Amino acid sequence: MTISAIDSGPTPRQLFMLKARRHPGFLAGAVILALLIFIALAAPLIAPHDPYSQSLAHRLLPPVWEHDGTWNHIFGTDALGRDYLSRIFYGARVSLVIGLCAAVGSGIIGTTLGLLGGYYGGRIDSFVTFIVSVRLALPVVLVSLAAVSMFGSKLWMVVAILSLLLWDRFAVVVRSATLQLRNREFVTAAVAMGCSTPRILIGELLPNLAGPLLVVASLEVGHAILLEAALSFLGLGVQPPTPSWGLMVAESKGMIFFDARLIALPGAAIAITVLAINLVGDGLRDLLAPEGRA
Repeated sequence: MTISAIDSGPTPRQLFMLKARRHPGFLAGAVILALLIFIALAAPLIAPHDPYSQSLAHRLLPPVWEHDGTWNHIFGTDALGRDYLSRIFYGARVSLVIGLCAAVGSGIIGTTLGLLGGYYGGRIDSFVTFIVSVRLALPVVLVSLAAVSMFGSKLWMVVAILSLLLWDRFAVVVRSATLQLRNREFVTAAVAMGCSTPRILIGELLPNLAGPLLVVASLEVGHAILLEAALSFLGLGVQPPTPSWGLMVAESKGMIFFDARLIALPGAAIAITVLAINLVGDGLRDLLAPEGRA
């Protein structure tokens, strides 16, 4: 028998895809999340109206499933006559951009601290542990409110503040994994070959942390979206007239007993988005776990 005739088995990528197709939660979350990303990217093309266009003559029009509702405004209009479906489509862009950017920013901060603390140990690890403890002692919502009220609530400022407050999970996970990996053979071989510390951290350790980082990042995206919605609801997040799901809920809270859809629709959009992200995160945790651990 020749060597080429030997079946080497499925590659890691093929094995991952095979397990993913058998994971209903991951598939459901991935489909919903892909649809949301498509809506966010294609919002200017698929939105039936300008989300900023106001018309007091068409204010509080009912949705299509109610009496007198029309297909011209499928979800009806708000108190300023703006098309609600269009604003929900554009709100997906705001929520996903803030969630993804905040996860990336916090991931960079937390991963850097976790790598340094786990690899060097000693005083550096003690300092990183102390910084993580300080961060965990801070109430995220209250600090976010204080920071946004002091520095402003522009989109990039909200992202920066959330990035500075959501890095602790990255640091804890990366530090723990680095402590387990720093004495492995491939790290010892890299040190023996004279590789620099940045080369070891970035080229050897970081690729082996991709799985845990993806899981944490997926959960932090949902966390950031919820925090942005809370800030916007309290009037300190994204400012009008920018379409934001949290802001849409805040603008309509006075109508809860008269037209509940104004709160229910953006609230459902937030819930579905966070649910999809959590399903993907839980699925990644199961799919990337070693055999026998789920």
